[in-house]
Amino acid sequence: MTNVLFLGFLMGIRHALDADHIMAIATLTVDKGKISAITQGAGWGVGHTLTLLTVGGAFLYLDFVLSDHIAHVLELIVGVMLAVLGLDLIRSLVKNRIHVHAHKHQDGSVHIHPHSHAHNFRQHTADHEHTHPKEVPLRAMFVGCMHGMAGSSALILLSLQAIQSPLTGLFCIILFGIGSIIGMAALSLAIALPLQYSANRPAWLYDGVKSVVGFATVTLGFYIIYDVGIANGLLIN
Repeated sequence: MTNVLFLGFLMGIRHALDADHIMAIATLTVDKGKISAITQGAGWGVGHTLTLLTVGGAFLYLDFVLSDHIAHVLELIVGVMLAVLGLDLIRSLVKNRIHVHAHKHQDGSVHIHPHSHAHNFRQHTADHEHTHPKEVPLRAMFVGCMHGMAGSSALILLSLQAIQSPLTGLFCIILFGIGSIIGMAALSLAIALPLQYSANRPAWLYDGVKSVVGFATVTLGFYIIYDVGIANGLLIN
């Protein structure tokens, strides 16, 4: 039993490193500091775990089986969600792009100067010395919930049918969830550090990193939509 529970914990950490999870959390942490990024990652893990406990409980106690069609629908929803997250990040880049304002002085002279509504980490820290109230990462929890209902999570839940004791199965899910929380929090920090470093460099470097994250997330989202919806016939049958 101990080996099964420990394996569940390790699987949770490994599960956090799936490509769709990495892209989703990257879009959520791209404008965050270290502590906030960890909170976002942990929020994703909590949402993911709550869904697994709910669905896993149905597997273990109600003998409920998730059909292939429902699993594909949920995976398609994850693809759409990734595409939306990536497009939203790209939209914020366009909205906060550097633009030019004309400025007129009292003596009548006019000059132009570049301006952007974006804030980098260094400016934000200098201009905001007060403490902001901590926010519950509801968006990250929602994304985690959706990931918990689709893709490889469904396969993990199917493997619970091989566990004879429902109580052991629930403990396995809990440890899997703890592993995913730790893994995603660590991953969020690993993503936030280079982004925070680039934020204190020229604006084009920071925007370039954000652009890569946004376009990669959109690409993965549309790939999942194509793979599940078209290649597997979910949307055309």
